[in-house]
Amino acid sequence: MAADRSSNLAAGSLVGVMFINMLGFGIIIPLLPFYGQALNADPWQIALIFSAFSMGAFFGEPVWGRLSDRIGRKPLLLSTVTGTMLCYLALAFAPDIWTAFVIRFVGGAASGNGSVMQGYIADVTAPEKRARRLSWIGASASLGLVVGPSIGGIFAQTHAGPAGFRVPLLIAAGLSATCLVAIMLFIREPLRTREVRPHQSRLEALGEVTSHPVIGRLMLLTFLVGFAFTGIESVFGLWGEARFAWGPKEVGWCFAFAGAVSAVTQFFVTGPLSERFGEARVLAAGMALTVLGCLGQIWSTGIAMTTVLLAVTALGQSVSWPNVGALISRNADPAKQGQVLGLNNATGALARFVGPLTAGLAFAHLSIDAPFVIAALIVAPAILLALSAAGRASGDQAR
Repeated sequence: MAADRSSNLAAGSLVGVMFINMLGFGIIIPLLPFYGQALNADPWQIALIFSAFSMGAFFGEPVWGRLSDRIGRKPLLLSTVTGTMLCYLALAFAPDIWTAFVIRFVGGAASGNGSVMQGYIADVTAPEKRARRLSWIGASASLGLVVGPSIGGIFAQTHAGPAGFRVPLLIAAGLSATCLVAIMLFIREPLRTREVRPHQSRLEALGEVTSHPVIGRLMLLTFLVGFAFTGIESVFGLWGEARFAWGPKEVGWCFAFAGAVSAVTQFFVTGPLSERFGEARVLAAGMALTVLGCLGQIWSTGIAMTTVLLAVTALGQSVSWPNVGALISRNADPAKQGQVLGLNNATGALARFVGPLTAGLAFAHLSIDAPFVIAALIVAPAILLALSAAGRASGDQAR
């Protein structure tokens, strides 16, 4: 019983830290298309600003995850959040689009700590409860995305050029500083056995996990869904402006409502569903909802319909992603969980680089609705991948 209380306290502390961290992140995301326009960027360059963050995370995630297996989770949380804070400060004073790109790249590398947080949860949580706990982390992130966009929309002054985005960026930096203090005060290093393993190169580690019958399929799923969803996210502001003449406030409220749906789902729905029906089946159902939400936007008639469909997409993502982490942690070597989760998150980061760039080109050269069509076509095969991973996992357990 005492162990359960300690586990709940550890997970709850990390949930609070994640909320503060994502509150700052949520302030920035809906503003990036308009920030790019203020720097006289073309649509493909705006997509590149989105992608730069994921490029950095692609390199950062496996490194931080692997280091956290060796030296501990808390030191890596402290160092990565510090890097995030400094990059928000630098972005507030970026003079041009290419400087902003470099800052976003470095910020992505610093912020690539999702595997560290997932590893922390896996360290303090029994396998059968990991989907529930990981969904709490996702819910706290979603809550940050509920509050953050509205703050960004209130304080952004699009008519003032790049300087008009300085206040939201400084607020984001201040929230990262608050997050840093919270980690120092409330997060304790989890007790676990650290095994000394022979050095393994990144390519060797990647080959090992991609050849795994369950983890390999889940990594491919991570890439496909990340490619689709972040592509939509990157051009959503431009799409709303082109189709409905929206500005930052309308885009921010759409993201805020979708974030609220996501948070409620992950706090109260994802865990119980996964424990009742199994992680892989719930994952497949989430992919189906994502396809439905993406395709529906083609026929959207205004802010009400768009917001509902974006919420459907968010609902699909909310019941999906915690189960990916839970399935990977069940099938990974316990001594390498940070590394394996980091490689999976790096796969997602690669998708978040390619996805926005592809969506930006499709938006500019095909049609404004093309990113939604591409997203639906990309996500549909992920449903089969989820069911396939379920079959392999159950077969392995039976043996």
